Amino acid sequence: MNRKSRFKVTRRAFLKSTLLVPAGGSLKRSLGMVALTSAIPKAFGLESATHQRKPNILFLMTDQQRGDCLGCAGNPVIKTPHLDSIAKDGVVFSNAYSSTPSCTPARSAILTGLSPWHHGMIGYGRVAGKYPFELPGALRDAGYYLHGIGKMHWFPQRRLRGYHKILLDESGRVQSPGFVSDYRLWFKEQAPEMDPDATGIGWNDYRGKAYALPERLHPTTWTADRAVEFIEKYERSEPFMLKVSFARPHSPYDPPQRFIDMYDEDEMPAPVVGDWAARYSPHNDPPKPSLWRGDLGVDQAKESRRAYYGSITFIDEQIGRILAALKKSGMYGDTLIIFFSDHGDMLGDHHLWRKTYAYEGSAHVPMLLRWPKSMGMEHQRGKSLPQPTELRDVLPTFLDTAGAPVPDHLDGKSLLELVRGNTKDWRRFIDLEHSMCYNKDHWNALTDGKVKYIYYAFDGREELFNLTNDPNELHNLSVEPARKNTLRQWRQRMIEHLSERGEQFVSGGKLTIRKDRMLYSPHFPKDASAT
Repeated sequence: MNRKSRFKVTRRAFLKSTLLVPAGGSLKRSLGMVALTSAIPKAFGLESATHQRKPNILFLMTDQQRGDCLGCAGNPVIKTPHLDSIAKDGVVFSNAYSSTPSCTPARSAILTGLSPWHHGMIGYGRVAGKYPFELPGALRDAGYYLHGIGKMHWFPQRRLRGYHKILLDESGRVQSPGFVSDYRLWFKEQAPEMDPDATGIGWNDYRGKAYALPERLHPTTWTADRAVEFIEKYERSEPFMLKVSFARPHSPYDPPQRFIDMYDEDEMPAPVVGDWAARYSPHNDPPKPSLWRGDLGVDQAKESRRAYYGSITFIDEQIGRILAALKKSGMYGDTLIIFFSDHGDMLGDHHLWRKTYAYEGSAHVPMLLRWPKSMGMEHQRGKSLPQPTELRDVLPTFLDTAGAPVPDHLDGKSLLELVRGNTKDWRRFIDLEHSMCYNKDHWNALTDGKVKYIYYAFDGREELFNLTNDPNELHNLSVEPARKNTLRQWRQRMIEHLSERGEQFVSGGKLTIRKDRMLYSPHFPKDASAT
């Protein structure tokens, strides 16, 4: 039989076989599109051709979770068995950071794959209405079906940005006229006589309290329920990217009582206080619930941490439900899973609360990656990788997973390169910064996970920490004469890093004093206005 006739016969046979596929795609669901598509080249006598369905992507995200608040990160107190299982089946990036550690600039980094200066947000403001190149649109163009659940913190709030569908929980945030989140619409249907904010603590409150309503009504449960429903009902032929973005453990620290009961206040780690941190101890009396600084005492910090830890364990349990649904569907083996947070939470460390700081509690985030077995790299599973990573690396990682080209203009790099062992060209350190927010401190920092250098532009202060020997940043080495050469080396690195920004940041080969707040860089898209 010649090639042409062989093609015709096999094509007819193949088309005939497709008539046996039941309506509703149940064969696809049970066998997966990999089996179906891999049959095509064999049917055509093209066994050398490789056709493999792209992996699904499960994008798990929390809000304001510290990098040290995972069992797999070495925390002996916190209970995170399901997140730890992702680490065991994948890798932990032990030096992952959020370059601009507050909600909106962190989300710009995820959307764009860019550094703060290049996506334009160097502080807490409004995410641009549209960036020239965005993660959802890029993945959609790569053949993915995109579904987002939970907190997006975009503007306008209902903009899809390339997602096919989003279901929103934006806490109490209303930035678009008439906006009501999907969670609050659902809550009103489920409990029309109840108040979703009945627990009575605020969005930036330092206090913790057990959730006052039935557990099924909590936004953490709602977010997981919607994710499980999506997985159970997914019947489309294309791979999916499912974003599940929990609004907690960001305050309010309000898990159901049973999660608070899992922890004893006495076992909570006490806040760490550096020998440089006295400047942050004052506060109003009585303290405001949304304070950003203040020595509230060890007992209050431990009480807050107990509820915060409970919120994380609550999320972990819900992530366990999502993973179980993925396994039950038969899709777990073909799914890349990434987990991280947008920034951390100081929780009283150095007398500071909330975020926007260069210190580990605020800027260091958890980051886990699990990849399908079809990608290989089995020897890497269960490892901790020390290279500095950042939220800008999420977009190129997803493009790499999808087999799509990674644009040269991105500042981020695919995390899969580290899993493959390609570490030679990885960045030596990561840049961090935040413009003025709670006070007059605006800062720039660099770290490689071993050393951290911080420059405060309002008054020229410097801080230098040896994170290897002093992971809690208790001792500022910049004032020690013996560290003069190390300080000079990191200062020069900062000068080189900031030099592209012009004389407002570097003048005469030196770092400048900057008295004025700059919230957006010149690269911020012009169609978006500041808050």
